[in-house]
Amino acid sequence: MATIDYYFATISPFTYLAGTRLEEVAAKHGATINYKPLDIMALFGRTGGTPPKDRHISRTEYRAQELQRQAKNLGMEFNIQPAHWPTNMAPSSYAVIAAAKDGSGDVGKLVHSFLRACWAEEKDIAQDDVIRDCLSAAGFDPNLADSGLLDGAETYAANLEQAVDSGAFGAPFYIAEDGQRFWGQDRLEDLDRHLSEMKG
Repeated sequence: MATIDYYFATISPFTYLAGTRLEEVAAKHGATINYKPLDIMALFGRTGGTPPKDRHISRTEYRAQELQRQAKNLGMEFNIQPAHWPTNMAPSSYAVIAAAKDGSGDVGKLVHSFLRACWAEEKDIAQDDVIRDCLSAAGFDPNLADSGLLDGAETYAANLEQAVDSGAFGAPFYIAEDGQRFWGQDRLEDLDRHLSEMKG
């Protein structure tokens, strides 16, 4: 069974635009997804990237155009200036880590719920009530929001180190078990093709 290491940030707009297509690709190939939320700003700093607020105006303007263009192409509701962005990624990331360990619900749905809450629903995903609602909607016990915080913090930090060591530098970032890397939601078709080739 193939595995995919999935590095992402719960406030990343391009990760939001991936929707649940990664889960569809994985299901098609019987692949397992290792969900690895991380601090995207720290990843930028470690790998030569620049946080959005520090980018040249030409890059900022293009990013805004591209996000809106892709959202329209995908038929996804999208707010280019959400009310609660940026916000603290850690609480929602810890919830994803706890949920993946718990395994009783749908982790992919949970991840997308956080992203949709940020980019389409004007919610602050650092708030406890929002985290609990997203957990419940994905089939998890909302009390996971309060569990395993130390383990969550350790795993969150470890995910960053693993991302750097594996050659990831943005989000969403997909790494197949043979080391092939795919950056961005617009590379999911390439990942799909690659998994087919791996099966021979």
